[in-house]
Amino acid sequence: MTAHWKQTHKNMMLFSGRAHPELGEAVARELGMELTTTDARDFANGEIFIRFGESVRGSDCFVIQAHNKPLNKWIMEQLIMIDALKRGSAKRITAILPFYPYARQDKKHRGREPISARLIADLLQAAGADRIVSVDLHTDQIQGFFDGPVDHMHAMPILTDYIKSKYPMDNLCVVSPDAGRVKVAEKWANTLGDAPLAFIHKTRSVDVANEVTANRVVGEVEGKDCVLLDDMIDTGGTIAGACRVLKEAGAKSVLIACTHGVFSDPARQRLNDCGAEEVITTDTLPQDTEGWNNLTVLSIAPLLARTISEIFENGSVTTLFEGDA
Repeated sequence: MTAHWKQTHKNMMLFSGRAHPELGEAVARELGMELTTTDARDFANGEIFIRFGESVRGSDCFVIQAHNKPLNKWIMEQLIMIDALKRGSAKRITAILPFYPYARQDKKHRGREPISARLIADLLQAAGADRIVSVDLHTDQIQGFFDGPVDHMHAMPILTDYIKSKYPMDNLCVVSPDAGRVKVAEKWANTLGDAPLAFIHKTRSVDVANEVTANRVVGEVEGKDCVLLDDMIDTGGTIAGACRVLKEAGAKSVLIACTHGVFSDPARQRLNDCGAEEVITTDTLPQDTEGWNNLTVLSIAPLLARTISEIFENGSVTTLFEGDA
């Protein structure tokens, strides 16, 4: 970033929750500023206390929080931070959720089910957020759940730039883990030198969470270096199964790429053992590379910093939508 901000310059202030302080610090470095000092602690019964170390009156405030385990605690912490800013007379509050929590619960599949992704938006609004920034939402419709601006950023350029720098383009094939993400895969294919496309036909259980069966490959992958992509990987069952199906179909190698590495157990073991050449993700969630034999973590901080800069200067966030799918 060429622009460097002081915290007093136009009253921009940057705050980070405790879920992923390294990301908050990285964004602050990109912006050439410091995080606002925050006193955050837990009471004995689990209640969260927040107090900021300086006045926020009239400031343009940006609150970054990752949403990893314990997810519900970090949601509550961000809500409390926003409430404290609102009550402290902040001029504008932008909630930055690199990984949007409960994004997979964006609609009712059957009766008597919640739409939890909408509830998260309602909670942010009730707390006092004026704007939301997130990266690679699970579905685009989540943007409509919040009654205000939602900046939906995309990590595709970060991931594809890395792949271009490391792998030859002439033998790549882009593979979607299911038919529903073919549109995103097309965008990747265009960026990766008009690579051919394939997708995995799979079935998902409506009764058992995280249970998916990868059945067969639709498309020609024999002898290809396959880039298997998804927005998030949780337990790794879908992607590990897809990797094995691609290998059985004659793929030369498989490279796995995702924006959000949730990596709930037993994802690490599954992805280590599935035969993938490399697993690439970003740090929208904190990552521990210990115990991995093939994990690469790329920084999302430059993208978030550019987004914050455009919002703060009332510029065009749309110019950053290179990966819009």
